[in-house]
Amino acid sequence: MNYTILEEEKTSTSGLTKLMGRVYGWMGAALLISAVSSLLFLSSETATQLILGSRFGFYGLIILEFLLVIGISGAINRINSGTATALFILYAILNGITLSPILLIYTGASVAATFFITAATFGVMSIAGYVTKKDLSTMGSYLIMGLIGVIIASVVNMFLHSETIDYIISYLGVFIFIGLTAYDTQKIKTLGQEAINNGASMQKIAILGALTLYLDFVNLFLYLLRLFGRRK
Repeated sequence: MNYTILEEEKTSTSGLTKLMGRVYGWMGAALLISAVSSLLFLSSETATQLILGSRFGFYGLIILEFLLVIGISGAINRINSGTATALFILYAILNGITLSPILLIYTGASVAATFFITAATFGVMSIAGYVTKKDLSTMGSYLIMGLIGVIIASVVNMFLHSETIDYIISYLGVFIFIGLTAYDTQKIKTLGQEAINNGASMQKIAILGALTLYLDFVNLFLYLLRLFGRRK
């Protein structure tokens, strides 16, 4: 009996390791897709003028991205794994296009340096979230409330144009997404364990987890860039 339990635990651990490998693999692929789509987009003057030269085009893309995130997260149990994967790749491409202006605003050196700082910070916090035995649910609730507050403050500051408020928002954003990285990693780990026990689709869980961590990474990167990036 004890031998059977031990084998089940080994199988569960092995399955969870493979799942997290998929999560990080798809997240890394999405970051690469976004980077490539940004560079390709900026290399086309026609596309750049069409999207960046029009508020309707730019904000239309942002709205479409928002709808894709909601669609993937809300319909993950109703769509097949192929559709979920395709929508995630589409989101990564569109996000690369909407993020392309940072390559025009900030120096390449500061973008690269901030990316590596983000990667190191993200890696440490994601590992911490994975290995910790402490339940981070309560912390996650406060972080989400803090994120809502940051979003509201950002909208208000669009009219105030206060540099002080902008710096405060940026620092808060960094701390919030550092915390969310650990919280979301633990949440994905828990979902993975449940999925393994229930025989659910590993690919769909991997895509959902990759999307979540991709958003944490990108937002952490953007807030750090606002604080430490050098403008051209």
